[in-house]
Amino acid sequence: MKNLLPFFAIALLTLASCENKEALLKDDQIAQLQDQIETMKSTNAGLLDRMSDLSVVSKTGAESIQKSLENISRQTEYIEDLNKKVQSKDSVNLSLVMNLKRSLSNINDTDIQVEVRGGLVHVSISDKLLFKSGSSSINKKADDVLEKIASVINDHDQLQVLVEGHTDNVPMNTGCVTDNWDLSVKRATAVVRSLANEHYVSPERLTAAGRSSYVPKDDNESAQGRSRNRRTEIIIQPRLDQFFQLMEAPGALN
Repeated sequence: MKNLLPFFAIALLTLASCENKEALLKDDQIAQLQDQIETMKSTNAGLLDRMSDLSVVSKTGAESIQKSLENISRQTEYIEDLNKKVQSKDSVNLSLVMNLKRSLSNINDTDIQVEVRGGLVHVSISDKLLFKSGSSSINKKADDVLEKIASVINDHDQLQVLVEGHTDNVPMNTGCVTDNWDLSVKRATAVVRSLANEHYVSPERLTAAGRSSYVPKDDNESAQGRSRNRRTEIIIQPRLDQFFQLMEAPGALN
């Protein structure tokens, strides 16, 4: 029996050593598992933060898209409104041109021309139909022409009227006229006075301007070209304040 004691002691020490090793292994495993859990928690927290950021970005993006759509809608309404106004102006111009040509049909086309340029109706009248050479006094025969033009103008009382005097480039200097500027202004003023005083066009709608020889229709190298350049143009145009009101409209582009 005594001989067996050392054997049992060795067996017990071996068993204790094994149990300690198993305990250490379990502790290591537990520690590793805890590390993995912490890593997973950290990863999950990071994912949750990213999800939160994406949610904010998504909300901001949605608001931006909504604002863009609203802006596009306003722009579309504004463009449609502009298009309607342009169509309306074109209709007025067409009506003006037809009425003027009908009223002036008995006058030689070389003496008077009616056309739309730059969105405005121009009535171009040769100087020989209105004035004597170098003079700003209107001929009696011109009254019939101005009366017909005034009649059409008075039918469209929402429009403004600009009267421009034009000359050729031959210098003028007489007792009554200083130069071509002076002659072109006096001729424009004479037509304005006739329209207002004799044909009842409201003076508030009328403007007189002299352009001298600086806006020619033809070259001044030939007698025919100079003749075309000597003219008075009656330009019928919309009121400028209507354009300003249009630009200040609620639907205007930002």
